[in-house]
Amino acid sequence: MNLDDILRLPGSYALLLRIDRSLDLSIGRLGAFTFPPAHYLYFGSAWGPGGLPARLHRHILGASRLHWHIDTLCAAGELEIAYFLPDSCRSAQPVPRLECLWSQAFASLGTAFIPAPGFGSSDCRQGCEAHLVGLTVRPASIAVALAQYAEVRAAAIQAVTSL
Repeated sequence: MNLDDILRLPGSYALLLRIDRSLDLSIGRLGAFTFPPAHYLYFGSAWGPGGLPARLHRHILGASRLHWHIDTLCAAGELEIAYFLPDSCRSAQPVPRLECLWSQAFASLGTAFIPAPGFGSSDCRQGCEAHLVGLTVRPASIAVALAQYAEVRAAAIQAVTSL
């Protein structure tokens, strides 16, 4: 799917990034962290005026100003794919929010680790350690897992593969 094809809807998303070599990065007020080579899943939401396309556009093309924690990681790593779920695909508002459900579920995997406590979860009220999860082994089907945790059909999870 192309970024221009996404309707300006609010929703939740997951970014899959790859880091091939160990990186020392300063993440805003959180401080400095070492990110070992791994795959990383970042979970977020887009509720603002531009909805999902505006937020994904920022992450895919790069931010002109580093504002969110993920901006720094996107600038340093390789974004492989962005998965998203428009809020209209869900029957009810998620409580806790979907990015919290996803981050907690993926953090519980045996191959997962939290590289930077508090990353992306400064405003989280659901007790998430972070909204960024490192994975030593890339899961076979991230879209299927995202759908399962969101309690939607797998086809509801869409992916941006090109601009």
